[in-house]
Amino acid sequence: MANQYDLVVIGAGPGGYTAAIRAAQLGLNVACVEKEQALGGTCLRIGCIPSKALLQSSQLFWEAKKNFAQHGIQCGDVKLDLATMLKRKESIVRTLTGGVDFLFKKNKVTKYLGTAQIVGKNRVNVQDRNGTVELQAKNILIATGSVPAPLAGVEVDGEVVTTSTEALSYSSVPKNFVVIGAGYIGLELGSVWNRLGAKVTVLEYLDRILPGLDSEMSAEAQKIFTAQGMEFRLKTKVLSAKRKGDQAIVQCEGAEPIIADKVLLAAGRRPNTQGLGLEKVGIELTKGFISVGSNFATGVPDIFAIGDVIYGPMLAHKAEEEAIACVEALVMGFGHVNYDAIPSVVYTHPQIASVGQTEDQLKAAGADYKKGVFPFKANARAMTLGATHGKVKVLADRKTDRVLGVHIIGEHADDIINEAAAAVAFCASSEDLARTCHAHPTLGEALKEAAMAVDNRAINM
Repeated sequence: MANQYDLVVIGAGPGGYTAAIRAAQLGLNVACVEKEQALGGTCLRIGCIPSKALLQSSQLFWEAKKNFAQHGIQCGDVKLDLATMLKRKESIVRTLTGGVDFLFKKNKVTKYLGTAQIVGKNRVNVQDRNGTVELQAKNILIATGSVPAPLAGVEVDGEVVTTSTEALSYSSVPKNFVVIGAGYIGLELGSVWNRLGAKVTVLEYLDRILPGLDSEMSAEAQKIFTAQGMEFRLKTKVLSAKRKGDQAIVQCEGAEPIIADKVLLAAGRRPNTQGLGLEKVGIELTKGFISVGSNFATGVPDIFAIGDVIYGPMLAHKAEEEAIACVEALVMGFGHVNYDAIPSVVYTHPQIASVGQTEDQLKAAGADYKKGVFPFKANARAMTLGATHGKVKVLADRKTDRVLGVHIIGEHADDIINEAAAAVAFCASSEDLARTCHAHPTLGEALKEAAMAVDNRAINM
């Protein structure tokens, strides 16, 4: 019968499209509903991918202005062509969204572009430009992701006071750019516009940047970003941010107003669970999140949820892991995600990457641990790259030597952290890392040396 499916996935972001493709690989008849006209979700269209494209382009611009001369490369008067930079970003996004479309066709996933609503047991209505289509689904998977969280007093207008979506596409470099929130989104986009010439002021309610990351690493990161020209105002409560003409006035508690050309609200994200009809089928929300049990079941038969709509870090790769685990459990009876081994990365320069427990968490738990630290300034490859900022920290159980956490601030931390994630996932010891032969000269040797430093035997320090 038409429009009958084994699985209907709501949302075509990293979690949703991964679930749809894996389910199709396992033989299910699958449909995926996406409200936007392009597949890929927030991450691909207006998040991870476009921001990384701008981070790369802006870093090259910064290097050409600040650092190429030391390599004997004289660039003269380096000029910014922002329109071309933005065009490159959009081209990458189009290519990747088209790639997801191709994968759907390849795996025979039926695509519906429209707004989905669960209207009853095993029933999903899709509202598109032509009307309403009713889908019959043996199983429903909610993977609708997240949206920027509001902040009281901050009036987002999308032009002057903006979210991350608009901050990816400013038509000109703002002279004064205020970022509300010192998390990874605020720091990444703050870095982009700082490199391109904006005066960036970051306002953070807490007493540190990058809450949740290892505090030793976040403190070092703040020093580096400050040296790059970013200004941080910590323990600062934003009372309001409102547009006035072509600028914005930002009022903070106990301080003079700040006049900004652009304001970015980056105070976190919230689950995108509104308008799905969850109340009609008995799914209750806790602070906007869907509670799930074993194998991501919602408690309502045949309805599952993954990604940003459930508790846990709001990361694309976390959603992808949950997608595969959920679908494999549905078909084969077993699926698993190791939440202790999910890495996180901040794509500033230098990058900041982490997996496992932070030293702060170990101290709070009274854990008996040991640590090894190795600076990139003692790494030969880092020196040849001119990227000697930062360090690697390995935390291990004092009795068993099992790796409990790895934290990196430095060049290509996003690549190095994957080896550390494997070590945490497979319960490796710091000795395992220390005894693994690493190619020379590479940045990854810093991880090996930090593992050796756990037992005070680093060679090159």
